[in-house]
Amino acid sequence: MTALTGGVREFVLAFADDEHLMGQQHTEWIGIAPFLEEDLAFSSIGQDELGHAAALYAIVLGGGDSDEPVDDRQLDALAFDPDPLRWRSANLTEIRTDDWAHALVRHWLYDTAEQLRWELVADSSLPALAGAAARAEREEWFHRRHADGLLDVLLPAPDAGERLRAALADLLPVAVGLFDPVAGEVEAVAAGVTAAPFDTRMPEWIDRVRSRFDTDLPLSTRSPAGRTTRSDAFGPLLSRMREVLDLDPAATW
Repeated sequence: MTALTGGVREFVLAFADDEHLMGQQHTEWIGIAPFLEEDLAFSSIGQDELGHAAALYAIVLGGGDSDEPVDDRQLDALAFDPDPLRWRSANLTEIRTDDWAHALVRHWLYDTAEQLRWELVADSSLPALAGAAARAEREEWFHRRHADGLLDVLLPAPDAGERLRAALADLLPVAVGLFDPVAGEVEAVAAGVTAAPFDTRMPEWIDRVRSRFDTDLPLSTRSPAGRTTRSDAFGPLLSRMREVLDLDPAATW
């Protein structure tokens, strides 16, 4: 089994942070989505993403050993760390989307990229990571079906399609930051933790975006911030995430 060296830890941590924040973003639509079915769908998808995050954080804390027990308070200390310098998330997972079109487009963009990301670690030299990938993909199939089902109905409608493509234009410059290099990625590839750098899957993601939205929007421009800088939305998001913990420090995730 591959040891969880410093670089590999950073690599897994970035994945965990993205999953955690996306799960949080989805849950914030509970009760305010356009209709009840979407309240339930986004709640379920958010729970799945939070579960994936917890599994990845457990790998970080357990040194890569899936049988190593992880204390809940240790996990919470990592997952809700108030220090922005600790976080490795992509800006797409941090920004707030109060508009439903933006929330749906981000859902599709993220889950399409996430599929490619899990595929890269499906045969990871870290058994716990390979196991997490297998479990996650069984759930992610439903996430993608949900997003595609809505887009199949909404994109052909003139008003809805126009709003969705406008949301895509807004989000793409941030979404490409998902593929920005992750600290420790080179080390993770060398150790067989992941099959290749994530940005090698970006051309496939670009093709899927163009096909799904029938657009020729330029997709080669990379986000200037990437994973090195927290967005302005990160602080308020983390505050919302920590509300229960700040009220009751004895609470656990």
